[in-house]
Amino acid sequence: MTKPHTQKKQQNSPPQQPSFLKVLQKSSLSFLAMAPLLLATIGLVGIFQILVTPKMLASLFQGDPLFDTLLGTLTGAIAVGNPIVSYLIGGELLNQGISLYAVSAFLLSWITLGFTQLPAEVEVFGGRFTLYRNILAFIFAMITAVLTTITVQVLS
Repeated sequence: MTKPHTQKKQQNSPPQQPSFLKVLQKSSLSFLAMAPLLLATIGLVGIFQILVTPKMLASLFQGDPLFDTLLGTLTGAIAVGNPIVSYLIGGELLNQGISLYAVSAFLLSWITLGFTQLPAEVEVFGGRFTLYRNILAFIFAMITAVLTTITVQVLS
């Protein structure tokens, strides 16, 4: 009769925490498995930053607010980069007469979207999350660019 009672006590005991070394080993193996994909992504971003110049981008825009916003979002998503560089390129684009619609959309999508980073993002977060996040970031980049431009025009 005492055996069933002792089995219940053993089942209700709290689970043991894994040791720090096991956690460190598991996370290190995960990082090493992702390292080639991360290095490839960093390499693609670097290549795009070198190959896509502000003059190349300026030649694409036509002055139509809707078209420029869409094109700015797409080019920013393709030519992904870091925020510091995006401000420099955005300033150059404004100096070359590109509309604020296009530059705002470009800056927002340059940072929030990243078509070159999709394989790494799918690997880490999954395809469904990556798809939803990029669709929403694309839509909100365009909306924010339009609202930013309208706000600047109203305040000027």
